Amino acid sequence: MSLEKAARDVRDNAYAPYSEFRVGAAIRGESGAVYTGCNVENVAYPEGTCAEAGAIAAMVAAGETRLTEVYVIADSPHPVTPCGGCRQKLAEFGTGDVVVTMATLDGMTEAMTLAELLPGAFGRHHLGEGHG
Repeated sequence: MSLEKAARDVRDNAYAPYSEFRVGAAIRGESGAVYTGCNVENVAYPEGTCAEAGAIAAMVAAGETRLTEVYVIADSPHPVTPCGGCRQKLAEFGTGDVVVTMATLDGMTEAMTLAELLPGAFGRHHLGEGHG
């Protein structure tokens, strides 16, 4: 399955009654399997979940911990980048050269690597010896 189709399809399931800004994300695990997520809002705004976080949770729940490709789509005039927290989450499971494609419903796309999206990412090496 293409990441674009998977992200478009799951975006329809987003729960966004407050912002009406639906986002879909699809990630490809190292095995080649595709995992999806959509944003889930909550009336207590900070308690919502981003689409990327949902896709990562699905991947981890399936037993995978490495992602190789990411696709994010939203109904926006310009491609929407993952938020800062999701950039860090993606960096936890992918290498700096993983491509993140950001798209609009109208077909506009922009692709960047994780390293471009999150330069100077915080990682295990920052924890020092004896951690991870």
